[in-house]
Amino acid sequence: MPKTKAQGIIFGILMSITMAYGMEVYNVAVKEGFSLLPGGFSSMTNQVFLDALIEASYMWVFVFIFSNLWGNRIGCLLAGRIIRPDDNPFFDILIRSGCTVLIMCPTMSAVASVLFSIVMGGGSPAEFPAIWVGTVLKNFPMALLWNLFAAGPLTRLIFRSIFLKNDQELPEQPAEAGAEA
Repeated sequence: MPKTKAQGIIFGILMSITMAYGMEVYNVAVKEGFSLLPGGFSSMTNQVFLDALIEASYMWVFVFIFSNLWGNRIGCLLAGRIIRPDDNPFFDILIRSGCTVLIMCPTMSAVASVLFSIVMGGGSPAEFPAIWVGTVLKNFPMALLWNLFAAGPLTRLIFRSIFLKNDQELPEQPAEAGAEA
């Protein structure tokens, strides 16, 4: 998708923001106990979104930094061992996204464990390994699904809308058989 270094930075910022916000909504809802209520996450209140926005306002910076330092690189190397150049582009996106989450979820779970459980939560640093593993186990399924079905597609949509040239029109989609014109 990104063709230049500047486009890569913009794409990275967009992806970092969408991933951080989605994960913070999830983690705030879990922290506030909504997952344990009879209605589960359907019992969430609007306050969850505001609280998540506050946390995401600085967590996206960590996501951006660590994804650029090693998350994207190692994820791409892992994906390169699975995909081939002639593979379907959709398959390519799925594998690259999954491999990046495989690296970034443990990384960001470590950051969150230190910040929220030890520094701000007063937990014992000696308990870090257990806190970190528990955080990875809680976050990995959501991080993978959020990346594949929400953050990734939304980021690509926003990115395309920013960099689509005004004079370039999208190709027309053929009408389906029986569809009214």
